[in-house]
Amino acid sequence: MIAATLISASALSTLSAQEAQPAQQHEFKVAIGDSVMIKRECQKYCTGETPSTWVWDKVHTVRQLGTKRFADGVLLMNIYSWMCEECLIPVNGHAEEAAAQAAEEQKEEREAFEQAIEEKKAAEEAAAAAAAAKAAEEEAERLAAEQAAEEEAAAAAAAQAAEEAAAAEKAKEDSIKSEQKFKHDYDRFTIGARGGAASLLHSVINGVDGKWKCGFDVTLDLQYAHYWSNDKRPLDLGIIVGLGVGYSRSALSSSVDDTPAPIAADGGGNIHYHITADEVKENDGQIQLEVPVLFSLIHDNGLFFNVGPKLMVPVYTMYDQKVSAPSVYAYFDKEGVPVTDAALTGLIDPKTSGKDNGNQFKINIMLTAEIGYEWTLKSGNSFGLGAYADYSVYNTYKNDGVKTSLLDIISGPTNTDNAVVNTLPATSTYANKLGYFDVGIKLAYHFNFPKKHYKSYKASKL
Repeated sequence: MIAATLISASALSTLSAQEAQPAQQHEFKVAIGDSVMIKRECQKYCTGETPSTWVWDKVHTVRQLGTKRFADGVLLMNIYSWMCEECLIPVNGHAEEAAAQAAEEQKEEREAFEQAIEEKKAAEEAAAAAAAAKAAEEEAERLAAEQAAEEEAAAAAAAQAAEEAAAAEKAKEDSIKSEQKFKHDYDRFTIGARGGAASLLHSVINGVDGKWKCGFDVTLDLQYAHYWSNDKRPLDLGIIVGLGVGYSRSALSSSVDDTPAPIAADGGGNIHYHITADEVKENDGQIQLEVPVLFSLIHDNGLFFNVGPKLMVPVYTMYDQKVSAPSVYAYFDKEGVPVTDAALTGLIDPKTSGKDNGNQFKINIMLTAEIGYEWTLKSGNSFGLGAYADYSVYNTYKNDGVKTSLLDIISGPTNTDNAVVNTLPATSTYANKLGYFDVGIKLAYHFNFPKKHYKSYKASKL
């Protein structure tokens, strides 16, 4: 009881200024302090909320009559909620029997209300069950109809497939038995990639100890071919043309033992030089274009062989080189004084690099050979795997004989400790001729036209 009182006091203290103001122009039949009960049919408070079920069976005390917000509302102390006056049953001044009778009447009303709800719910459930049963029956009928249609379609498809298989088998037999020519000429477009070992085959000037070293090459090929086929032979004959773009790299290694021509010294006389080094090593790289014209053979079992000439042009060349332990001996005619390791400005640069090693735009005529195997795909195209080799039989590179030293002396010294010189590429200095070769593996994808003829013929030979 004390707790209820405290709760009521706390609730009263939180009344808003709006709810605390008296009603306007409404006469109430109940007074503050009266005992009342809430009619069962009243399902909402003045604020719109739904009361809990136990509220209708309780006797409540009137705390306040009306506010500006609810002019005909009655504030009930026990639950501290606003209810319209017409939803209340006064029980003030009655004995406990009257309160019990009111409670009984409320109970009967509640039971009648709950029974009505149950009956409505049962009716709704029965209607839903009937609707579900009807829907299930209709669904079963629909599924049965669909299954019958599918079975009918499957039977028709099976019959059609059997007819088509029989027709195809007969056509195949007729084609095999027929003497009519069925191999056709065809064309193909090829995308290929290849890579392996390569070298420029440096041939050095007499008197210099040098040798070439192998490097690598990678190339992309775009090719077009036409093939002539005949039933009387198992080989298809073709001509291949195309364009290849690649990169190759190789090296030259040589000792250094140069004696340049004498140069004039300041004040008359000549200066003679003798230049040595343990080794000069140069790496040569080039981007090259290749134009092949090849004769091709393809056997019915998939083996192929291509051979013919190829034109190769280095369109961009580059190099880097390293000179190990350079040494210079100089002799001055006028003074008659030899100088070892003369400190001449820029005489030898131990590490140099550049964009042109002297081989740029030098034409190579090469002999090319390719051999391998190709597989016919379901699409009618084919995939090839093989080996290739290229060898240069002619190269337009020639050493003009002027640059026979690793150094290019632009002007002579004005005294004994400076001169203007350049360090040249070893390739353009020591190589009197160049070649080219490469060897490696090639992958190719062939687009064959017409695909139908090519595929059907190849399939018949397997």
